[in-house]
Amino acid sequence: MADVKKVVLAYSGGLDTSVILKWLQDTYDCEVVTFTADLGQGEEVEPARAKAQAMGVKEIYIDDLREEFVRDFVFPMFRANTVYEGEYLLGTSIARPLIAKRLIEIANETGADAISHGATGKGNDQVRFELGAYALKPGVKVIAPWREWDLLSREKLMDYAEKHGIPIERHGKKKSPYSMDANLLHISYEGGVLEDTWTEHEEDMWRWSVSPENAPDQATYLELTYRNGDIVAIDGVEKTPATVLADLNRIGGANGIGRLDIVENRYVGMKSRGCYETPGGTIMLKAHRAIESITLDREVAHLKDELMPKYASLIYTGYWWSPERVMLQQMIDASQVNVNGVVRLKLYKGNVTVVGRKSDDSLFDANIATFEEDGGAYNQADAAGFIKLNALRMRIAANKGRSLL
Repeated sequence: MADVKKVVLAYSGGLDTSVILKWLQDTYDCEVVTFTADLGQGEEVEPARAKAQAMGVKEIYIDDLREEFVRDFVFPMFRANTVYEGEYLLGTSIARPLIAKRLIEIANETGADAISHGATGKGNDQVRFELGAYALKPGVKVIAPWREWDLLSREKLMDYAEKHGIPIERHGKKKSPYSMDANLLHISYEGGVLEDTWTEHEEDMWRWSVSPENAPDQATYLELTYRNGDIVAIDGVEKTPATVLADLNRIGGANGIGRLDIVENRYVGMKSRGCYETPGGTIMLKAHRAIESITLDREVAHLKDELMPKYASLIYTGYWWSPERVMLQQMIDASQVNVNGVVRLKLYKGNVTVVGRKSDDSLFDANIATFEEDGGAYNQADAAGFIKLNALRMRIAANKGRSLL
């Protein structure tokens, strides 16, 4: 890549990406453009500007992407009730296609011929960033320093920073022993004691939630209003997508909701243990399934459930910008036209319980479903023929001596 003249770096201002910035300048003798995204990680992003300026960067992008993140990525994902391997709500995975998109947009705006990221060669994020980049700009060059350099420990990174005058605190507040990633949907924790799958996670690790044991003794009730499958109001007050998620994180965290400890299968082949805090997403998943339960046709709902694992896998493995994900999204979004109404939830000590749901588009007919007399709305005698017809193939097999007894 000797012909690289300008590269756009996904830059947080932390140790890794600050070292990468200097390493790119020295190794490739190129101009570096920095891009810092505010996805609601809860940390100040502006200091990254001063650090980049101190290292001679002339083009600095610091973007507030919170609304776009929730509106165009999180909400579409939750319309599908997306869960990876039965538990993971994909908080890290769903942020990567947006970062890849902005890297390419900035590359186009600045005339850069390459992008760079700080993902390691062991993880999923390198795949997610680069698949997205190639889908949006096929000829872009990608520089992944962790696959090229020999700075493979924190101590080596610190030594490099000190040697090159990179402004990084060697001594300061105690560093978390975990590798963490945060955005408006979740916080993830990996490494440290979590690398022993038998060791219980430490209570003081969690940042957003109280333990269920210490949650309030009184339940919290919420009413979420849905329009076309998305939450548009909390307790009758209309809110933007990012505000919806931020408020649900706060309320859910206060009630001990959204903690998860799992071992997942990474796309690169290894198993990895991670802990996740997703209070708002946990509430959203429960509520969305509840509003769908009264507004979706049975076969549409079942087909969505069959398609969801494939959709989840596409997001986890980095194929958000693939034609198959786009096709699935169009099907999912078409199913949400009548997913409108209100869901009432009870939050109590780590649990989310649906206690009510209503909709003008509801398919629930109390006159038919009742256990009392229905006035002839449903003829129970019809069920006999229905059952016999559905049993026909099994009756034929049994008559041919293929009984399972």
